[in-house]
Amino acid sequence: MNDKLLHTPEGVRDIYNGECEKKLILQNRMHEILKLYGFKDIQTPSFEFFDIFSKERGTIASNDMYKFFDREGNTLVLRPDMTPAIARCVAKYYRNENLPIRLCYMGSTFINNSSYQGKLKETTQLGAELINDSSVDADAQMIAMSIECLKKVGLREFQLEIGHVDFFNGLVEEACFEEEEIEQLRAAIEDKNLFGVEELVSSKPITSKLKEVLFKLPELFGNEDILDYANKMISNEKARKAIERLKDVYDILKLYGLGNYVTFDLGMLSKYKYYTGIIFRGFTYGTGAAIVTGGRYDKLVCQFGKDSAAIGVAVVVDQLMNALSRQKIDVELLENNTLILYREEFRKSAITLAGYFRSHGMNIEMLTVTPSFAINNYKEYAKRIGTGGILVMEDSETIQVINMKENITNIVKMSDLIQ
Repeated sequence: MNDKLLHTPEGVRDIYNGECEKKLILQNRMHEILKLYGFKDIQTPSFEFFDIFSKERGTIASNDMYKFFDREGNTLVLRPDMTPAIARCVAKYYRNENLPIRLCYMGSTFINNSSYQGKLKETTQLGAELINDSSVDADAQMIAMSIECLKKVGLREFQLEIGHVDFFNGLVEEACFEEEEIEQLRAAIEDKNLFGVEELVSSKPITSKLKEVLFKLPELFGNEDILDYANKMISNEKARKAIERLKDVYDILKLYGLGNYVTFDLGMLSKYKYYTGIIFRGFTYGTGAAIVTGGRYDKLVCQFGKDSAAIGVAVVVDQLMNALSRQKIDVELLENNTLILYREEFRKSAITLAGYFRSHGMNIEMLTVTPSFAINNYKEYAKRIGTGGILVMEDSETIQVINMKENITNIVKMSDLIQ
């Protein structure tokens, strides 16, 4: 029974020691980028009313949510997605603001995946939402910011794939697909299942030209040339406007100097049905899942009572850490703690010394000496916990200074340390 209590439920895990430090460092670096772009922090509850994430919102399926009840019998869920919660906040607290609202966040989302999928059920996301801006410049800015975040943490080989939901929507509307057929086609395209797409499209009474572009949807990805190629194949106005928007975004990203990080995927779709325009995902080596997701959702906020255009981005921090580890991109940890070792008779001097250093911004650990441990035991302990130096109080005035990194020992007077 005791052993069982030491384990976590399937799909969640402990993060500790160096890994936890690295995760916080990565989050802080990317958070700095969001701040540089003018975003301000917001925190939403870990659980909300079920209706915030219901099917009508276009978020994940109900059976993938963690649901429970409060004392009044209301159905609550652990948030599976940050965006609807922030849309609710915007409608509540920024109802009368018509100029851009920039909000950023950091927190966990909870999705009850099937165990065979092997995915974490709790993941950390860092992201941003830009509200009240429907411009192509806003689209490009969010993509540029996403790229800058990945560069900031040391990634060099990655791509942001960009699509537009109206390319697909325009084609299926023209082909008069029914809702069930659309879902089947979406699934086949997401799986890059060419045979499945062909089977669904072949039976439709549509032009051969429209059939051809639908057949090719899973293959319509690549550089800017794919946009020109697709544009020649279609006559649908909604799909054409989607391509024009993608071209405009790409032109702006080139002004940022970030065009090399971008490719296009006209067959890109999302499980989140609230997206209305540009959608994008970031990929790199070492993980098959996206490390960045985002897109435009111009009709979601209005479901909560405020008619606002919006676009958002989320970095999946856990996937990013996996990719960095597999690419052997190290996050350097600062061994900036100092350990003061003292005997009880020198407690007052140790507390004085620790207080002085802490007032000057140093991280100080204090530990009374145990007779059964030699100095080498404390050195090994310092290595295990990542402590950069040890101060051993020989007496109330004499201190042995041990630099763990350079393995150098000096003897100094306490009066020389406290100026």
